[in-house]
Amino acid sequence: MNVERINELAKKSKTVGLTEEEKVEQAKLRREYLDAIRNSIVGQLGSPEEYKNQKSKN
Repeated sequence: MNVERINELAKKSKTVGLTEEEKVEQAKLRREYLDAIRNSIVGQLGSPEEYKNQKSKN
């Protein structure tokens, strides 16, 4: 996960704009970043389906 690169592209998009290749790279990096966060949260807390199942059993 390359947060520095995400930030570089965000800054560049606000100043001079991005090329099409950079836009694709930015979208890919953002998706990877969000997926990593989501996986981390699910790993720590469990999936929403597990929570629903536990709640309905009580």
